[in-house]
Amino acid sequence: MLAAVLIGIALMIAAVFAKGRYASFWAQTPEDYAGNEPYFDIRERLNGPIQCEGVIYGPFGRVTSRFVADFDASWQGNVGTMTESFRYDSGSRQEREWTLTLGNDGAIKATAPDVVGTGTGMQKGCAVLLNYRIKLDEDAGGHVLDTTDWMYLTENGTIMNRSQFRKFGIKVAELVATMRPRQEAA
Repeated sequence: MLAAVLIGIALMIAAVFAKGRYASFWAQTPEDYAGNEPYFDIRERLNGPIQCEGVIYGPFGRVTSRFVADFDASWQGNVGTMTESFRYDSGSRQEREWTLTLGNDGAIKATAPDVVGTGTGMQKGCAVLLNYRIKLDEDAGGHVLDTTDWMYLTENGTIMNRSQFRKFGIKVAELVATMRPRQEAA
């Protein structure tokens, strides 16, 4: 009887792992989007002034934070710099500066002061994937989270961004945001 229970538990754990790895957000690959248009070239779409709005979900699926942000990006050949200025609903602010390097094959390398090491990714078709480890501010616990960041270009030029943050393989937060060229005040 005990053996049957243990086998049942092991099968459930294996099924949950398999679902998470092969039938969910993690299951996507850049090749899934290779032929999809419009083509997402980060040098073109992540360039100039960009406005961003988004929400962050906590581990239980509830919105824990909302934000708006202004980005400004520029490129010199295949190397770009993007500054981000976030304003959260709590009143806090955050500044970040990314350096993005695009390879001729679509591979991306990304660095920022709060990114541990170098992030890697790929642009294919209408999508961009970035994987990196981000270190949270000390007031947020100082944890290092594994991040999977997908961006999808829509027909009207808006970028939909979905990111998942994991600690020890367990999802602890998710971000959903939009990005589009900022309309300057007249």
